[in-house]
Amino acid sequence: MALTPSNMLPLGTKAPNFNLVDTKDNIRKSLTELKGANGTLVMFICNHCPFVIHVKEALVKLANDYFIKGISCIAISSNDVENYPQDGPELMKTHAEANNYPFPYLYDETQDVAKAYDAACTPDFFLFNNNLELIYTGQLDDSRPGNGIPVTGKDLRAAMDALVENNPVNTNQKPSMGCNIKWK
Repeated sequence: MALTPSNMLPLGTKAPNFNLVDTKDNIRKSLTELKGANGTLVMFICNHCPFVIHVKEALVKLANDYFIKGISCIAISSNDVENYPQDGPELMKTHAEANNYPFPYLYDETQDVAKAYDAACTPDFFLFNNNLELIYTGQLDDSRPGNGIPVTGKDLRAAMDALVENNPVNTNQKPSMGCNIKWK
């Protein structure tokens, strides 16, 4: 596992569209269909990464808390499944069901979507406003596996609260850290 920070896509970047299979129901879905009325969080995650496993319950709670506020959450896995079969679509579906993921869990087989977002690690977070302009690309919080800091989601939640309350989002954003995306 290589500890990798986010690339920090420039704020204001327009969200690249996609059309990927949702492993939960095997139906192709686009960003246009899935975007929220007030904002959209795109998360690059996977099944096996210890950094994602560390925060998965917080991601479920976050998605449930903000869905009712008009922010949709979308999870995408872009890992190379030939070398990391535990991240394959069938196991993504099982993982999503076992963890009660309330968000779509999309499979980026070609890795084109991860490249379009300049995603680097899992988890990697991209929060867009209702015009699909990037307003936050940073960490969930300071918690990491083994550092003893509780998972609160405070950094990402602060950005989502600002979005919902129509306040400016703090532009001093710390990169997310996690396992590198497993490129083909």
